[in-house]
Amino acid sequence: MARPAARLTPPAIRDRKGGEPIVCLTAYTTPVAKLVDEHCDLILVGDSLGMVVYGLPSTIGVTMEMMIAHGQAAMRGSSRACVVVDMPFGSYEESPEQAMRNAARIMTETGCAAVKLEGGEIMAPTIRFLTERSVPVMAHIGLHPQAVNTFGGYKVQGRDEASRAQVLADAKTVADAGAFSVVIEKTAEDISRAITEGVPIPSVGIGASAACDGQILVVDDILGMFTDFRPKFAKPYAELGAAAGEAIKAYAEDVRARRFPGPEHVFGAKKG
Repeated sequence: MARPAARLTPPAIRDRKGGEPIVCLTAYTTPVAKLVDEHCDLILVGDSLGMVVYGLPSTIGVTMEMMIAHGQAAMRGSSRACVVVDMPFGSYEESPEQAMRNAARIMTETGCAAVKLEGGEIMAPTIRFLTERSVPVMAHIGLHPQAVNTFGGYKVQGRDEASRAQVLADAKTVADAGAFSVVIEKTAEDISRAITEGVPIPSVGIGASAACDGQILVVDDILGMFTDFRPKFAKPYAELGAAAGEAIKAYAEDVRARRFPGPEHVFGAKKG
């Protein structure tokens, strides 16, 4: 019997720089992780679960306990992809030591391969502190959803000179600090392309550039399951939300008309 393929590791993802594009999706549950694992190189247990799973208005209310529970679920459903778990707001910003404690907890309790945290230059010392202590880090620059209150909304980054300079500086510093890859979110295409060409680690775009070394989207967006809003950068590949709504409607109609359950769905008395 053939042995299952080994999981992809952070070094294996880093080695994909400039090669075949890295395919990434989010997953928060075991069944979805099983579907994603077959086709993707990296599974991100993103704090976007706060919005798409829990109905929160932003990612700020996501807790360590949420991330760990969903990280465990994704690990149970996957066997090949490199699994990365987001560090939630407030779990790493205070100090490198705080970040280390919480990153270690996430990794030991979930078994994931790496953590992701938001921030560029300001978080470089923390990224270095973690990576020097055997915690692989995926960086996240451009738009920082956890900083939505500071950013004044979910605004495109890199459109003016100051923002362009900051995003470029962020990319360089997180790479120098030891991150094995960097997510670039909602950033002007030309700057995202320049970052990809200028840093030695893979860039993973979300609303960035086709030139990035990989792409990531929220799985609920590509499946059409999250209907509250649809970002410009999210391409739906199915409309399962609408299909699910029709299925639920048909079920409700069958129950009210006493068409369900039918004879084939109930149990008779035991014979003899």
